[in-house]
Amino acid sequence: MLVEAFKSINLSTTIQVSDLMVNVVEALQEFWQMKQARGADLKNGALVIYESVPSTSQPYVCYVTLPGGSCFGSFQNCPTKAEARRSAAKIALMNSVFNEHPSRKISDDFIEKAVNEARASFKGDTNTDEDGPDTGIGAFRFMLESNKGRTMLEFQELMTVFQLLHWNGSLKAMRERQCSRQEVVAHYSNRSLDDDMRTQMALDWIAREQENPGMLGRELSVAERELETARLAGRELRFPKEKKDILMLAHTQMGAGNNTMNS
Repeated sequence: MLVEAFKSINLSTTIQVSDLMVNVVEALQEFWQMKQARGADLKNGALVIYESVPSTSQPYVCYVTLPGGSCFGSFQNCPTKAEARRSAAKIALMNSVFNEHPSRKISDDFIEKAVNEARASFKGDTNTDEDGPDTGIGAFRFMLESNKGRTMLEFQELMTVFQLLHWNGSLKAMRERQCSRQEVVAHYSNRSLDDDMRTQMALDWIAREQENPGMLGRELSVAERELETARLAGRELRFPKEKKDILMLAHTQMGAGNNTMNS
């Protein structure tokens, strides 16, 4: 249910991306360094992380993850790895600049608008019309209020954590253990999306595959298509990319386990 609330906020922009007469890789790094110098509380400092997709032929693909957790990818057909890096930096820089607009700040007005949009998307569902601590709306409001003053790009990693928890079925399992959503939000607000979390989710998908053979492959195919569509459209990619990475990790671990059994 929380994932529907997340959908009410779209990080992609309608800005037309043109050729920038600057070194976009350097400009992107300088942008986040200046943001940190102005007092922004950034995870991993102002570090901008690039990840090239292994390939022996074009088009090459590169992803860039910003300090707040948002991820963008090369959106053009790139004949070289360097061009793929510049393409990813270009769309990330455009979104970073747009993110400074006052409308992107999490304020009281922003929260009310986001909550009202989320409530409208829940219309007709049970236990979602009020803002109580045990409702999806209440948890969503709590998350936003806890991050007032930050921008949406700086808030992205926390958003992605809860999108993944919903997708993976972890939120449902926590509710069955009588954990309120607000308790869950308070706990995971201090967690980073790290290798331990990815590994645990991969193990969950391995267990599902063992119970329902073929499920992992189908889910991975869907995740790959979603990521490719979003990348070529220049949209924010952290959630679809993390889904694909977790499923690939599960696939690799299953393959390693099968090889061990057969050797």
